[in-house]
Parts: sequence; structure tokens; C-alpha cells
Amino acid sequence: AQTRVMHIIEGEEKRFFETIEHGMRILDHEIDTLKANHQTVLNAVTTLNEGQKGTVILEKTPFYGESGGQVGDQGVLTESNTLSPMLFKVEDAQKLRADVIAHTGTLVAGTLNIGDEVCAKIDLARRKKVMRNHSATHLLHKALRDVLGDHVQQKGSHVDDLRTRFDFTHDAPVSSEEMRRIENYVNAEILANVETQSRELSIEDAQKTGAVMLFGEKYGDMVRVLDIGSSRELCGGTHVGRSGDIGLFKIMSEGGVAAGVRRIEAVTATAALMQIQKIENQVHEIAATVKANPNEVTDRVSQLIEQNKQFEKELAQVKQQLAHSQSGGMANSAEEVGNGVKVLATVIGNADIAYLRTTLDQLKDKLGTAAIVLASIEGDKVNLVTGVTHNLTDKVKAGELANFVALQVGGKGGGRADMAQAGGTDPHKLPQALASVKNWVLERV
Repeated sequence: AQTRVMHIIEGEEKRFFETIEHGMRILDHEIDTLKANHQTVLNAVTTLNEGQKGTVILEKTPFYGESGGQVGDQGVLTESNTLSPMLFKVEDAQKLRADVIAHTGTLVAGTLNIGDEVCAKIDLARRKKVMRNHSATHLLHKALRDVLGDHVQQKGSHVDDLRTRFDFTHDAPVSSEEMRRIENYVNAEILANVETQSRELSIEDAQKTGAVMLFGEKYGDMVRVLDIGSSRELCGGTHVGRSGDIGLFKIMSEGGVAAGVRRIEAVTATAALMQIQKIENQVHEIAATVKANPNEVTDRVSQLIEQNKQFEKELAQVKQQLAHSQSGGMANSAEEVGNGVKVLATVIGNADIAYLRTTLDQLKDKLGTAAIVLASIEGDKVNLVTGVTHNLTDKVKAGELANFVALQVGGKGGGRADMAQAGGTDPHKLPQALASVKNWVLERV
């Protein structure tokens, strides 16, 4: 009996060292591959000490390595001996090849040596969030093809514990009505709570099932066919047991990322509920601001917009009347410089460009033959408009006049022969600039 036990121990010991040697060969091969591709390689070591960052390869692991758009798992490695203080925090898991996962992270406590037996524990709560988002991505893909058309093809995806991001071919923005149909489609699949089915098939048999295959993706001889609700795709990622496990689906955004490529970002479960509650809170805040019931916010906001348009119209009329009134007084201050030509260069307080242009039109009608410069100051900004009556544009150009004044106040401008506008950044030089207008016009008439 003792001989038989020793024989078993020797056999186990032999397999143990063979496993270590196999792992070291794989590690050496991967390092050589990375070097050949001119990628950064960390030094291979036999021991990892507390506080050090490193990458650990295990003979077997429950960790999912990043692949197919799904991020890798996070979690911890601890000694099988619970008395040991060793704790390695896995921050990322990458798939070096089909049967080799690199666990990258930091040794928080103790030491970790090649050959140590460890207990690998994934962050299950995070994994479940990723699973919900990944399964929702499959349903989203199916919904897009059903709502937008069979031309939709996946161009990329990124699935983590926070959201799913899905890029797809489509030559136009997705409308609000289409977005609603897509959301309803996915949530109907979730509500149906159909069991997820997974099958390992040859690539030929998988194609016969009608499973969606990603264009340009390289598949092996054997593939995994995944049915989630009405979706059937080839996928090796982690997924929910039933479509109802996704909980809830909510689109966050949609936009273009390249010519003919759109992107949708969405959330599921608690994150989706939080997004809906956030929107609901915003509606209640708006309702309180406009003094309306939340169910009547749209009508109330539309009413306020119409009122605002009416106020703007009335304000424009008042400004027109004010400009007419002011232009009468300003017309009297215009100076005649010869041959019946009048010059007016003045500042109008608290006036925007629109008001300056309205006043300019009034003055041109009143003065007959004239060159006019009107200015206003807003903080450190100078607004300028210039005008020349049509019977004088053969000698004096409004665009040239605007540029002449603007250059003196730190700006530039230009425009038509009869009207131009400009700006500047030095209000202190405005009085001198306006004073120079008379002689500039006089030289040309």
C-alpha cells in the first residue's frame, strides 16, 4: 500500500512539474512573440513581491480574457491556504491565445511564486453587469437589422460593466421614432424572458443555422452558436441565462463616428433605471420652473416659446421706433464736407449690431448723400457698422471705410460698397478713430 501511495505521489509530482514547464514554455513563447512584434515586454520573474505590478498565468482559470468587444474580468487571486496573506488584485484579464489568459494586476499582500496553488475569484457583481450589457448588445444588433434593414452590419463594439457601445453600418442618423422602436424591440425580448441557448457546432453547421457572422472575423473549425431571444450569433463571450436577466434596456446616445457608420451607446438594468429616473427628475425640475404639471410640460414650454417670439417681435418694433427717433436727432449732427456730402461718425450706447444696422438705414434715408459710421461698445468689444448712400458709392466704399476705422481699434472688417460691419478690441481708441472719418471721406469726394 505504501508503495502504491508513493507511486501516486510521484506521478502527481511529475504532472505538477510538467504543468509548470508547459506554462513557462507558453510564457517564453508569448514573450518572444511580443518582442518580435516590437511590443513592450515585462521581465519574466519567478517571484512577485508585495506592491509589485505583474502578469500571472494560471493552468486553469475562471477569468474571461478580453475578446470580441467584451472586457476582461477583474477579481483576486489568493493562496489556497487561507492562513496565507497573499492577495493579488486582478485589474484586467487578456486572452493571449485560446487557452492562455494573462491576469494583470498588483500584489496587494504577501509573495507569489511560480508553482504556487492559488484560488482565483472573479468579481461576480461586475461580471453580471458585463453579461447583461453583452446580451443586450446581441438583441440591439437584431433590433437594428429588423428596424433599419438587413444592410446593418456590426463594425465594432465595446462592452463593459457600465454600458455597451455598438458601431454599425447605416447611411443616415437614426430618427427618434426609429430609436423608440429599437428600444421597444429589445425590451419586449427582455420581457419575454426566453432561456439562452448555447451550442458548439462546426463552422459549416453553424452557417446552416443562419447565425449572424461578423464580416472579417476569423473563426475556428468549431464555433459557439448563441441564441438570445430572437437573436442568433456566433459568440464566445459571457451571457445571461435568460433574456429577462437583462432587466431593462435604455439607449443613451446615437451619432456618427465615420462615413456610413453610426454608434449607439446604451445601458441596462439598474443603470437604465437610473437614466430614466434622471430624465424624470429633469422633467420635474422643468415643470417646477415653468409652473406646470409634469404631464403638461410640453404644452407649457411650447406656450412660453410662442410668448417669447411675440415679445421679440414687439421688442424689434420698439427698437425700430427708437432707431427712427434717435436717427432724427443724429441726422442733425451730421457735418457737410463739400459737394453736398454729409459725414456722421458717432457712438450709440447699449446697442447691438442689429440695432446699429436699423439706425443706419434710417439715417441713410434722412441724409440723402452721406457716409456714416455708427459704433457701440460691449465690454472690451467694439461694434461698427458703416453705410454709404448709393449716389456716393462710386467715390466712397463702405467696406473700405469699415476697415479703416476697425484697424484703429484693434480689429478688421469689410463688406459691400453701400454697407459693411466690423469689430475691434480696443474701445479706448474709438473716439480718435471716429474723429478721423471726416478727413478720410473728404479725401475721396
